[in-house]
Amino acid sequence: MKHQTIRGKILYTSRKPGREGQERGREYFAMTRHTDGKVTIRAQCEIEEPDPTVLRDAVYSLDEHNRPMDFHLRLTVGDKFMGSGWFRFGEDFIECESYGPSIGRLSQRVPMNGHFDGFGTHPIIGDAYMCKVIDVSKGPHKRKLRVFLPSVDHRGATPPQIVESGITLEYVGEEEATTPAGTFACRHFRFLGEDGGMVSKDGEHPTYDMWVTADEDSLFVKGGVGGYMQTWYELVELQR
Repeated sequence: MKHQTIRGKILYTSRKPGREGQERGREYFAMTRHTDGKVTIRAQCEIEEPDPTVLRDAVYSLDEHNRPMDFHLRLTVGDKFMGSGWFRFGEDFIECESYGPSIGRLSQRVPMNGHFDGFGTHPIIGDAYMCKVIDVSKGPHKRKLRVFLPSVDHRGATPPQIVESGITLEYVGEEEATTPAGTFACRHFRFLGEDGGMVSKDGEHPTYDMWVTADEDSLFVKGGVGGYMQTWYELVELQR
């Protein structure tokens, strides 16, 4: 085969008082890079805590310019089917065909109305890959991103449908990071909730720090969310 595939595992742990370091979920991912420059990212995400549990299966493809092509999603929440959907990105529109017990059959076609920066898929590996839109040659800075999402819930635990949001992403600088998977040259980024772009059922989403490999793959290495969430994520296995 001519393509190259990277596989790994991200461990989800808690930093809440009394639960420090306890495993609360995991994410298995694979990134396939083709000789024509196109990329497909696959992720299976398991969130055990807090209840209800979330199981997400996601497949996301981008073209040689890192522009979204299509996205497939299936969600199980509380061990019950929540919904499934297929998204396609045209020249000037996004379309979605989805189904869920609470929404029935949903067909959407939404105009892009100009440039957008990316698609927030919800797997952690996808969060890291979105950081590629920042021009790191400008040095540390931050800017507002225009993104589309399949859900604005911070766990993505709602039936799939097209939603638009604004998120501020900050580039902090280059740092080395070490996890059980190894030591990596990284770039430190922050997703900020300061403009109301990151929301959750409990209000404004706390700051989300992440360290991402400083190469074309932009792999998630470590990171976490503070505030009321108190979560931590870490790359524990990697096969290249």
